[in-house]
Amino acid sequence: MSLLDLKNVSLSFAGSRVLDNVDFSVPAGKIVSLIGPNGAGKTSLFNCITGFYKPQQGSISLAGTETVKLKPHQVTRLGIARTFQNVRLFREMSVLENVMSGQHGRTSAGVVDAILRLPRQRREEAAIRGVAEECLTFVGITEGWGREATTLPYGWQRRVEIARALATKPRLLLLDEPAAGLTSGEKEELIDLIRRIRTERDVCVLLIEHDTGLVMRLSERISVLDHGVMIAEGTPKEIQSNPKVIEAYLGVEEDSLDL
Repeated sequence: MSLLDLKNVSLSFAGSRVLDNVDFSVPAGKIVSLIGPNGAGKTSLFNCITGFYKPQQGSISLAGTETVKLKPHQVTRLGIARTFQNVRLFREMSVLENVMSGQHGRTSAGVVDAILRLPRQRREEAAIRGVAEECLTFVGITEGWGREATTLPYGWQRRVEIARALATKPRLLLLDEPAAGLTSGEKEELIDLIRRIRTERDVCVLLIEHDTGLVMRLSERISVLDHGVMIAEGTPKEIQSNPKVIEAYLGVEEDSLDL
């Protein structure tokens, strides 16, 4: 059974086709990787899934609910969260405040509640803080919550961004190059964290990643995008020996795919 389904998704900018009739799905309860050469359209596909881009053709659904016409914050409320290629933490906000900000779309207290500090607003703020603290602890950040988030070491900033995404209580978590800039030790910790997100929080994970060694170790399914076309899907073993995938990666070092 699929949690996420894309059917015939096409996206163009100024007459240039970025995604071409893409069919793609994420099975429930799985870790899936989306790989492909630079410029393949991977981040554009993420942007369509999360509502930042509107495809000219096709359908996207989460657990049977169509999302194409939804705004990004509505997609988030439906259960899709994401991180970005470049860490996007709010400057001059603390670690804790950054993670709390991920829940702003789920609050029901209004402006008057906030201005007058009415009981409902105070209860919601306490609950939001509690969720943020739990998510930070889950990703391994147990101290320094009052520190400005952008002053943290880069690997920790990545974790804060994942914690903020988890605070939205997603069913599907999209990670865009989460291992970029990490040390080998931090990559091992990332692998463990992603596996725990899937098993302990029952969240499906879809990631874009250029570290194919990490992809092969972590993924249960892999989809390959090339010039906007989905050219292969399968298990890591199937992808490693797929002729279309090997051809798409010509010019890339052979051992980068463990081919």
